[in-house]
Amino acid sequence: MTDASAPRIHLGPVEDPHVADGIRRAGGALVPLAEAEGVVWVQGPETFPSSLPDSVRWVQLPFAGIEPWFDAGVIDDKRVWTSAAGAYAGNVAEHTMMLLLAGVRSLPEQLAARSWRKEEFDPRVGTLQGSTVAIIGCGGIGRALIPYLAASKVKVIAITRSGTPVEGASETLSADRTGEIWSKADHFVIAAPSTSATRHLVGKAELDQMSESSWIVNIARGTLVDTDALVDALEAGSIGGAALDVTDPEPLPDGHRLWKLPNAIITPHVANPATTLTRVLADHVAANVARFAAGEDLAAVIDPSAGY
Repeated sequence: MTDASAPRIHLGPVEDPHVADGIRRAGGALVPLAEAEGVVWVQGPETFPSSLPDSVRWVQLPFAGIEPWFDAGVIDDKRVWTSAAGAYAGNVAEHTMMLLLAGVRSLPEQLAARSWRKEEFDPRVGTLQGSTVAIIGCGGIGRALIPYLAASKVKVIAITRSGTPVEGASETLSADRTGEIWSKADHFVIAAPSTSATRHLVGKAELDQMSESSWIVNIARGTLVDTDALVDALEAGSIGGAALDVTDPEPLPDGHRLWKLPNAIITPHVANPATTLTRVLADHVAANVARFAAGEDLAAVIDPSAGY
């Protein structure tokens, strides 16, 4: 028998076992949509119901990046919507550190080598030890990345919307001061949300201020970086390189200029592996179901006016 006080949650469009277990662990009861006061969705907007019962007061989406949901006109102001922002931070931070180290240590060049080429090795190859890394959009992913960087004695400059100090960062700047960091840091991690205001956050002007050994890592959205300007900088050797888990366009077409560059590392949007997706999401869902049941503020509430 279901506890009458348990929050009534509809899990759709499929009953993923990990997420279902997370809902139950938090005291939630799985119910049909018509009976639900909360909805947890585990697929994209294309399968989302065209309308929701008035009883639904909260919807949990499965991704941190929710631009497709806005584009589809799904998100409304009738209820609280939450994203999965922060849920996958550990996975993405691990991937980010891998990309940054691979770039700074010129791992792609070494993997491609078929002879001993020490004398010809690029003199810009270096180390993260003692360097400065700017994290633009230092939310959950950035905060999860900082301990990895701290192990290499890296100084972190964090950029957040408010400028509120981030634990572990040597310096935190508000988003309106982002222009200060391009000539100040050695390497850059792009982890900001994708909005109209952040489109081409990194363009020619920003790339021109970076050093010849600077690496830029983008694990947010491809549109935050002006791809043409980036390719020009990579071809000219005016920056060290770029490691991209996201691109613009995406998927990156065969034959694109980026594929031909030895100082570009491309991974196909896999910083958060599909094999762990719902298992990790389950913990985030469980925490929010518990908060919902207790009448507490939910984690990762979407601000429709901000677009994330």
